[in-house]
Amino acid sequence: MAKGGSDRPVRVGVLGAGNVGAALVSLLLEDAAGIAARTGVRLELAAVAVGNPAKPRTGIPAELVTGDAKRLVEDPGVDVVVELVGGLEPAGTLVRSALAAGKAVVTANKELLAAEGAVLSALAADAGVDLLYEAAVAGAIPIIRPLRESLAGERVRRVMGIVNGTTNFILTRMSESHMAYADALAEAQRLGFAERDPSADVDGHDAAAKAAILASIAFRCDVHTDDVPREGITSVSPVDIAFAAQLGYTVKLLAVAERLDPPGTTARADAPPEVSVRVHPAMLPNTHPLAAVRGAFNAVFVEGAAAGELMLYGRGAGGLPTASAVLGDVVDAAHHLQAGAPARTPMRSSAHMHPADDLRCAWYLNIDVVDRPGVLAAVATVFGQHGVSIRSMEQLGMGDEARLVFLTHVARQGDVMATLDGLRKLDVVEHVGGVLRVLGDEEDR
Repeated sequence: MAKGGSDRPVRVGVLGAGNVGAALVSLLLEDAAGIAARTGVRLELAAVAVGNPAKPRTGIPAELVTGDAKRLVEDPGVDVVVELVGGLEPAGTLVRSALAAGKAVVTANKELLAAEGAVLSALAADAGVDLLYEAAVAGAIPIIRPLRESLAGERVRRVMGIVNGTTNFILTRMSESHMAYADALAEAQRLGFAERDPSADVDGHDAAAKAAILASIAFRCDVHTDDVPREGITSVSPVDIAFAAQLGYTVKLLAVAERLDPPGTTARADAPPEVSVRVHPAMLPNTHPLAAVRGAFNAVFVEGAAAGELMLYGRGAGGLPTASAVLGDVVDAAHHLQAGAPARTPMRSSAHMHPADDLRCAWYLNIDVVDRPGVLAAVATVFGQHGVSIRSMEQLGMGDEARLVFLTHVARQGDVMATLDGLRKLDVVEHVGGVLRVLGDEEDR
């Protein structure tokens, strides 16, 4: 039953018929009776807006296809608008128009949400309609709803996840098959896990948008993509991965969102949270649940004050898995229309972003040095000058040179960066190689 108490089905308009859009249309058309039986909601596909309506589309009746997306979102006969166009525009204009027209909106558009999530949420709240976006992060994995609802009363300390399947596939192949980065990327492209231009994935843009969304939900604050420092995986070498394995670690690209209240204090309930949100490769101990996430799969690890540690795992991309998450939101929106009330919109505050230089974790680094007496003392002096404590060190001979591999204790990021600068200035240091954060150890918790 649609808004206003009529007995007609909830009518759904879909923007975009790519992999996810086509899969969603297939579910709506082929499993309508099953959806109604399982959920108690009758859904009817009203129209599908595409860029080229003349192009034949298998599985989509021609009479449902339109090239006029604006007309679709303003159609009073459409109850729920599903935006699967992607990008900032025209998607942003279409979503804002749909909300202004009093329609529930379901989207999988991580880029738009990370850039304009606060504005769109306010528009939805003002219009008294839903803005739902479970599929925007980690595909089929339900993470937005648990953070927003199941953990609504939880004081979440950290959300840490593998949220990009392309990079996880590449790092898995580099780790398990000892492939070079370029070869692993080429295989990912051949198998359809990576785009021809993979920069959005391998440079961390995709994961950064998802990290901003996760932080906004977990900490009830506004986090924009521009707030998220990011490092990709292009500088991770087989040497780093081999050393990590030797030391009992696995390298993953992580999206990390943490609440960092000042030590020894209890933040006021109404105080803006101090948070750190970032994307970077890191070494995880092999015993950490995220270390076992292989291939193109995703997983999100949540640490809460009362709930402890939770992990959700599954397929993070693909037409049908993502369409499944979109459909779940459509069903939720339909139920809310039946009830005459949208989903609860959590109050959001402004976020206080923790200075990057003040972040603390352990570090891995390797340096190539001249193999002669006094080198170790010179290198150790630089660490000591900047207050970075060495946990372990291994030396490998390489003819007239040697490679030194270090693990540090937890140290301030600014001090580690100063240490690296100091090492590069030493005449005995030939090259500073891989530098990776180490997360997930006991001293990191």
